Amino acid sequence: MIDGVEALGLLRGETGSPPDSYILLIDLNRPRMNGIELLEEIRKDPLLKEAVAFLLTTSSDERDRAAAYAHNVAGYIQKQNAGSDFVDLIGTLDHFWRIVELPDMRLDRVGWLV
Repeated sequence: MIDGVEALGLLRGETGSPPDSYILLIDLNRPRMNGIELLEEIRKDPLLKEAVAFLLTTSSDERDRAAAYAHNVAGYIQKQNAGSDFVDLIGTLDHFWRIVELPDMRLDRVGWLV
């Protein structure tokens, strides 16, 4: 896992070529830049603002949930509700990716940034 600052640099291509396509699975509580701060930066960036993002967290605080949805997340996933198998969660998100019609954003292959 990488922190929010590193994720933003990767998405912007500051550390090499940016990924062609991705679903963002963002942890709320990350060092240097938390998940909400990362979402704020993503939504301000003209090339990233349409990215599909899910927030992953242990928080059940309604303020965190409201802040996430205010930044247009596709879902707010509480770790305790996701089950003990992270692979199942990724499988569910992969299934989402394959069945949902998304805007054309160079979505030619699936990539994950966690």
